[in-house]
Amino acid sequence: MSAEVVASNMGMYTSYVFPRILDYIMSGENFDEVRRKTLQNVRGNTLEIGFGTGLNLNHYPASLGRLVAIDVNPGMGAMARKRTAHSGTEVDHRVLDGQSLPIADGTFDSVVSTWTLCSIAEVDRALLEIYRVLAPGGRFFFVEHGLSKDSEIQKWQRRLTPIQKIVADGCHLDRNIESLIRRTGFHDIELETFYMERVPRVGGFLYQGVAVKSED
Repeated sequence: MSAEVVASNMGMYTSYVFPRILDYIMSGENFDEVRRKTLQNVRGNTLEIGFGTGLNLNHYPASLGRLVAIDVNPGMGAMARKRTAHSGTEVDHRVLDGQSLPIADGTFDSVVSTWTLCSIAEVDRALLEIYRVLAPGGRFFFVEHGLSKDSEIQKWQRRLTPIQKIVADGCHLDRNIESLIRRTGFHDIELETFYMERVPRVGGFLYQGVAVKSED
C-alpha cells in the first residue's frame, strides 16, 4: 500500500470515523457528572479549546457569556453544529489549532479544556496561548486525563501511548497535566486528581481544576 493511500485512509479515519467513536465513548452519566463539576463556575466571555462534538454545551451555567469554540479537526464540526443548533447558547465555532490562536491578548474571562491537552502536539505552546488570551484574573477550567501517580499504571501508560496516538488522533496517556500547567506561569491552582468511575485506569486518571492568571 502506498504512502498516499495510507495518508488518505488516515485522513478519512480522523475526519469521519474518529469523531463518531469519540462522541460515543465520551458520552454518558459518568462523563456528564465530571463535566458539570468542571464547568459550573465558568463565566463571561469564554474560549473552549478542543470543542470536539460539543458534549460540554449542556453543562455550561447561566453565567456563560459568548462562547468561542475551537477544534483543529474539521470532522468534529458537523456533529458539534447539530448540538449547537439545539442548545440555545451563542457559539462562535472555528476550525483552529490551539497552538497558535489569532486572538488578541487578554480577550477571555474563562478558557475551558476538557480531555484536550492529551492530543495537542506542542502542548506547552498551547498552554502559553491559553495564558496569553486570558484577561488578568481570568480562569482556566480544565479536566484532563494523564499520568497516574501509581507506578504500575504509569508503566502501562507509557507502553500504550504510541498505539493510543495512532488510534485516538494524537492522544497521550502519560502527560503530567499538573506539571504542564504550572510551568506555563499559573500559580494559583486548585487541583483534584482521581480515577474516573467505569473507565480503565490506564486512561482514567483525571486532573480536574481551575488555574487563575495573575492580575499583575
